[in-house]
Amino acid sequence: MLSQKDLDQFKALLTELRARIRGDVKQLSDGALDDGHESKSPTHMAELGTDAYERDFALSLMENDQETLSEIEAALKRIADGTFGLCETCLAEGKSKAKAAIPRLRLKAIPYTRNCVECQGKREGRYSLR
Repeated sequence: MLSQKDLDQFKALLTELRARIRGDVKQLSDGALDDGHESKSPTHMAELGTDAYERDFALSLMENDQETLSEIEAALKRIADGTFGLCETCLAEGKSKAKAAIPRLRLKAIPYTRNCVECQGKREGRYSLR
């Protein structure tokens, strides 16, 4: 189980990560959606394709960042309600809180994770238990 000090550290980490990603989203949004540049009209068909690709790529990154921001918000709520650091899948399967604990190393790598490695692997179809 995580101590209050651990929870405070993860809350600070998540808050910092959220601020950084919000800045990235704003920068991507400004670049992808800004049509106000001085006559930025491409003069060659290849430039049209490149511009469209770059815009689609930036929008895809923004979508991924928005999903990560949602996961960060959910993790902050789990800190508030006392379920942070517990695998949601393990808990749903009826395991005790002690057996549902997500290892600190995983939380440090992905502080907004909802599942332990084994359960996440099952969700993604990477692992099959014997």
